[in-house]
Amino acid sequence: DIKSRMRARLPEIVALKAQGAIGENNQGYLTVLKQPSDQQALVAAENEDRRMVYTAIAKKQNTTAALVGQRRALQIAQNAEPGTMIQNSSGEWKKK
Repeated sequence: DIKSRMRARLPEIVALKAQGAIGENNQGYLTVLKQPSDQQALVAAENEDRRMVYTAIAKKQNTTAALVGQRRALQIAQNAEPGTMIQNSSGEWKKK
């Protein structure tokens, strides 16, 4: 179940965001910012689940998964904790 997998990963993702090791990109996905990262598999799993969620929402709304992801990225950026690395629409990374 996607929700339970995402919920189980959340504490580790929150910790990695706080360390600045990963950030939220402008497409609604996580990006590894500090190399080398032993968390690549965690980020890939989270991004795959997000992709499936965005695809399902896009089907219901008769739009594209890319557009759903971009909209979600705006929501994530708004609700992100201070210190989270966020990619803006022009591709620049900034701390919230």
